[in-house]
Amino acid sequence: MKQMKKWLLILLAIAAAVTLTACSGGGNNTATAPAAEKKDTAAAPAAGENALTDTYGFQWKDPAAPILNAEGAKNISFRVYSSKNASALDYNDMKIMSDLFAQTNVQVNWENVSESVYSQQKNLIFGNADNRPDAIYHAGMGAGEIIKYAKRKVLVPISDYLDYMPNFSKLLSERPDIKNQLLNVEDGKIYSLPRIEEMGLLQSPNLLFLNVAWTKAAIEAGAVSDLTADQLVDGLALKSTQLEELLKYFHDNDMNGNGKTDDERPLSFVYNNWQGNQCDLYGMFGLNDNLEHRVIIDGKVTYTIQDERFKEATNFLAKWIDDGLIDKVSFEQSQDNFLANGKGMELYGAFYWWESETVVSNPDNYIVCSPLIGPNGDQTICVSNNPEVSTGELILFSTCKYPEVLLAYFDRYYDPMISAQINYGPIGIVYEEALDEKGMLVQKPLPEGVTTDELRLQNAPLGIIYLGEYAWNNVVHMEPRAQLRLERLQQCAKPFVPANVIPFPNLQFTLEELNTLSNYETNLNDYVRTNLIKWLLKGGVSDDAWTAFQNDLNGKVNLPGIQKVYQDAYDRYATANK
Repeated sequence: MKQMKKWLLILLAIAAAVTLTACSGGGNNTATAPAAEKKDTAAAPAAGENALTDTYGFQWKDPAAPILNAEGAKNISFRVYSSKNASALDYNDMKIMSDLFAQTNVQVNWENVSESVYSQQKNLIFGNADNRPDAIYHAGMGAGEIIKYAKRKVLVPISDYLDYMPNFSKLLSERPDIKNQLLNVEDGKIYSLPRIEEMGLLQSPNLLFLNVAWTKAAIEAGAVSDLTADQLVDGLALKSTQLEELLKYFHDNDMNGNGKTDDERPLSFVYNNWQGNQCDLYGMFGLNDNLEHRVIIDGKVTYTIQDERFKEATNFLAKWIDDGLIDKVSFEQSQDNFLANGKGMELYGAFYWWESETVVSNPDNYIVCSPLIGPNGDQTICVSNNPEVSTGELILFSTCKYPEVLLAYFDRYYDPMISAQINYGPIGIVYEEALDEKGMLVQKPLPEGVTTDELRLQNAPLGIIYLGEYAWNNVVHMEPRAQLRLERLQQCAKPFVPANVIPFPNLQFTLEELNTLSNYETNLNDYVRTNLIKWLLKGGVSDDAWTAFQNDLNGKVNLPGIQKVYQDAYDRYATANK
């Protein structure tokens, strides 16, 4: 009899556990997690109650109300792993995080590490099924990684939980182009949350700035043709012959008046940097080049390195380098060195960056130019593939006990008022408590001795946000320098991008396509980089070398195969967005 009672008690305990831990996906409002995955020590709700809605007050429909009640705030917490900027406060100490807890009652315990530590630990985290966090913020997940871990059921399919995410669901409904950048081709689901900051800045990361005083000196000396001092205003369009004359004058003379003629840097940039690079110089020959040498023209994936004009442009620039008109340091310096050399005594006659204010001590001494007009009359600008939608920013592990709660919490980040604070810093530190007459955030005066960047980096976690046209018009003003960049781009960049040329969106690939890219694309990139730097620094490329280069592109490095992968992926994306 005792033995029967013992077994009866065991069976009742099992039945109660099953009742309390029934699992669900999106759309089932009574979801809780499997018992095996429970990690907190909260007392189980009474039989028949739903752990989340009845006991912990879980709700997601009212954005002004907490997501959990006081009992939920006390008994449910999440562990989120994240890299952070070295200047940033620990996320647990950030005001925006305490404000979000006050608004939601969702307790997030942040585990912050440096970016380098994260890169070292990433694979270990994914490989340790017994001790994973609930989520990774600033995850940096690529399409291949997502496919791999989705197949292994390591990741939560976020698209199964959209019922709990009103802000994100609305975004996907209004912006199918963004949705189609997130869908996993293998199963049509979404496994990561994106960062979206749309300003229209990243497509054109290079602008040409020209030293006005040095240029006036060259004009007065009669060193440059068909150029007058009164033309030296923003938007100036120089011919390549005019710039060449100016650069020769800068090279040969003591422009900064320090008694030396060998420290001036006629034209400078940071080779292959994400901004302020060499690509716009190829625009003199009608090429919309970028760091990948890959762009979409009339819906077709096009590689500039297959164009004869690329050879012509490379040889033209190699001569400028040989003549000392382009500073050879441009090909070896870091971004930090480039910026440091711009401060103090003026060294730069002309340089590429997207703003002068961060490069030189006296930005008023420089004007921003329109793209150069090349030897054949071409005038266009590079089209960067830098995306304004960053996929893979946040992922949840399948071991997360209450994914619907954590996703409802992160969904608040896509509210534009919260997005602004996640991106720039919180109300009370960066913004005033009171809004302006339009209901928009008002920037507080900077504390003495602190720069805008320092204040932002200390207090803003960045990461998943949605700041687009609505936010800039109704919620938060663009920073003055961002607005200035945009105005410059409207004048000196965007008019020079042909209507039939567009940058690449984030594309999703099949596993087979990813294997092709994995097998060949690194070799392609290395091969192109090795040859291009050699040609630029060693006098150009001969006809025979160019022919051999084209044969290799079509042969051993398999450019046609790579091109087909991108074309197929882009065609799927374009078709889905029709």
